[in-house]
Amino acid sequence: MVHFTVDQIREVMDKKKNIRNMSVIAHVDHGKSTLTDSLVSKAGIIASQKAGETRFTDTRKDEQERCITIKSTAISLFYELDEKDMEFVPNDGKEGPNERGFLINLIDSPGHVDFSSEVTAALRVTDGALVVVDCVSGVCVQTETVLRQAISERIKPVLFMNKMDRALLELQLEKEDLYQNFARTVENVNVIVATYADEDGPMGNIMVSPEKGTVGFGSGLHGWAFTLKQFGELYSNKFKIDLHKMMKRLWGDQFFNGKKWQKTGGEGFMRGFNKFVLDPIYQVFTAIMNFKKDETTKLLEKLEVKLTHEEKGLEGKPLLKVAMRKWLPAGEALLQMICTHLPSPVTAQKYRMELLYEGPHDDEAALGIKNCDASAPLMMYVSKMVPTTDKGRFYAFGRVFSGKVGTGQKVRIMGPNFIPGKKEDLYVKPIQRTILMMGRYIEPIEDVPCGNIVGLVGVDQFLVKTGTLTTFQDAHNLRVMKFSVSPVVRVAVEPKNPSELPKLVEGLKRLAKSDPMVQCIIEESGEHIVAGAGELHLEICLKDLEEDHAGIPIKKSDPVVSYRETVEEQSEITCLSKSPNKHNRLFMRAQPLTEGIAEDIDRGDITPRDDAKARARKLADEYGWDVGEARKIWCFGPDTNGPNMLVDCTKGVQYLSEIKDSVVAGFQWASKEGVLCEENMRAVRFDIHDVTLHADAIHRGGGQIIPTARRCLYACQLTAKPRILEPIYQVEIQCPQDSTGGIYSCMNKRRGHVTEENQIIGTPQVVVKAYLPVMESFGFTADLRSQTGGKAFPQCVFDHWKILPGDPFEEGSMPGVVVTNTRKRKGLNEGVPPLDKYLDKM
Repeated sequence: MVHFTVDQIREVMDKKKNIRNMSVIAHVDHGKSTLTDSLVSKAGIIASQKAGETRFTDTRKDEQERCITIKSTAISLFYELDEKDMEFVPNDGKEGPNERGFLINLIDSPGHVDFSSEVTAALRVTDGALVVVDCVSGVCVQTETVLRQAISERIKPVLFMNKMDRALLELQLEKEDLYQNFARTVENVNVIVATYADEDGPMGNIMVSPEKGTVGFGSGLHGWAFTLKQFGELYSNKFKIDLHKMMKRLWGDQFFNGKKWQKTGGEGFMRGFNKFVLDPIYQVFTAIMNFKKDETTKLLEKLEVKLTHEEKGLEGKPLLKVAMRKWLPAGEALLQMICTHLPSPVTAQKYRMELLYEGPHDDEAALGIKNCDASAPLMMYVSKMVPTTDKGRFYAFGRVFSGKVGTGQKVRIMGPNFIPGKKEDLYVKPIQRTILMMGRYIEPIEDVPCGNIVGLVGVDQFLVKTGTLTTFQDAHNLRVMKFSVSPVVRVAVEPKNPSELPKLVEGLKRLAKSDPMVQCIIEESGEHIVAGAGELHLEICLKDLEEDHAGIPIKKSDPVVSYRETVEEQSEITCLSKSPNKHNRLFMRAQPLTEGIAEDIDRGDITPRDDAKARARKLADEYGWDVGEARKIWCFGPDTNGPNMLVDCTKGVQYLSEIKDSVVAGFQWASKEGVLCEENMRAVRFDIHDVTLHADAIHRGGGQIIPTARRCLYACQLTAKPRILEPIYQVEIQCPQDSTGGIYSCMNKRRGHVTEENQIIGTPQVVVKAYLPVMESFGFTADLRSQTGGKAFPQCVFDHWKILPGDPFEEGSMPGVVVTNTRKRKGLNEGVPPLDKYLDKM
């Protein structure tokens, strides 16, 4: 039975300091969806007996079958906090007492790295994150990735240690070992937080610590959890100590011998956490699992756990679940932690505005976002599209940062390519309906004020994946999201029946909408390419394409990896190209970009939008560039923001500024389609050394300069030892110690190499980290499982680009084969064109 109505939710929506927008993030299989069930059951949407097995937020059939989350799902919960807990909630500077009713907008996100774009989309619209860590495996690679993403979006984390039942029942750890396990995990999380967060920054210190109540412990599957605050309350009444003091005693090096506390252990002294927190839990577990009836009854009476008549008949694990759930209900502990320690939109938008808004930080829109002001102009970010039951239509899912969004309201819909003052990628249309997202259901709602998460009907025709909605004439966009993975695995698709091609094209458009990461490209050869982050991601996308979006049988090619082209040294000669009318000459050279710059551009540390002087100083100080040249970077490419540069090194050339646009256009074209096999270039710097131009403007137009610039750039690339870059995965493999041999043999077959091997302390498991070329990763998981008897679990994350050893012009060498196959696939002429096609004689 649901404990709240839509009207109640709408009422709380206006009380901005009582809203909590949060996402649940973690490594794959650490128990996010299972844990979310406890919260959903607390709000009365599912029965508490079913919590942990329903996985309410896994709404798709394949999610339930595979037991993994694929799409992030949003759900709104209404929760009333007890009077006594209200004093812990920070009052956000607004007058009047805090109200007890809280609205919690919760997004359950996937843990598998192939879907980490879903996590990014979830983080953008939330302010806090519940980081779930399996207390047996500890902090894994994906935990670090999602935590890093959260901190870069300025999102405050709280930690939950899940699967405590495993530590007690399977591993049967001693109390001190379990404490050390917990302490290590907290420390590891804090190390990541400290690495990526700035302590003096606007968020202040966001480290998690059990004694402050920002760490929870428990078991999502069994539905019980606690924070030190609950045990603190229990004992602070008993010992008549202040609650905060008591909580400090329950963590860290605080030892008690029945009479006094001290900082170091000794005879008769026991760690506070072990004595007061773990001991009662161990007693309940021991009594119930060893079927000691009388002890169990006494214990449960002491803990004031009242069992119904049927429940008294249970024994063993079922009784354990019921007893623990009644004594330490998970929903209660988690919701207290969320309401108390995660920020409200009022607090969060103060420090998130400057990261989110691209325009000036003092215009109406920026101030509206900063103050979370419902009377300001509307500013809303759409972070993803959610497919509806109505075929081919989508709800635009996003968050209102300022103003109000309502049914029938006329708004400016600005796509990611919108530039203020221009008309491109801009539509002015009314919103058909506003709705509330509730897991697998939706509820209509009249209007939604800022600080809330909302779904819109009728916007999907104007946006592809993401965009900004506003009513403010001069508003700039909200910043586009940065994904931590990139689509490096591609498949060509075609319909089995050629007459159904239009359906496929329509289906691909819908697929591109439905997933934040997937790219659907039409090659010049007429191939339809679907690009995804990994094997699993592609498999799911193609399944959706076949069954939902296109609804026709599809033929798919073998997976193909996208490569990049680069150069190894400076061009041996200065290359000259003449324009078709022979009146203009361009002289250029190519050289590899200084190491580290391409990665900086990818991360967004160096961007074309930076102040030119500041960027020049950075390049001169950190990478040893000449300041004069660093100031004259004409552009980045491809797509004006890629990891290649065009630098003007000329001295006193007449009319140079007039041909700048044409040369830049030629550079964008050439860097998007390199000379070897028309793949993007990466980490190449082109220097313009000299230009001779015709005196008459009509003879140096775009038609003369653009193709000349492209030919000249190709000549430069061919004379600078061109090479092929391949993408490399970082693989993290968890397995028992005895099966590491299988991993090594598997890696050696596939050109992979192991970088480190660490024992997970307190368990027989080891974690092996390795690098593996993406091209070799197909079927890797299956191969690894067969070599290790199914004991090893790999997790692949795209990590970096690496030069494929060998010369692409040598037949039979690895890069040579790649170039030949790629050219054949794209329908290009056989063999790389010779240099004299591009290079002109004086």
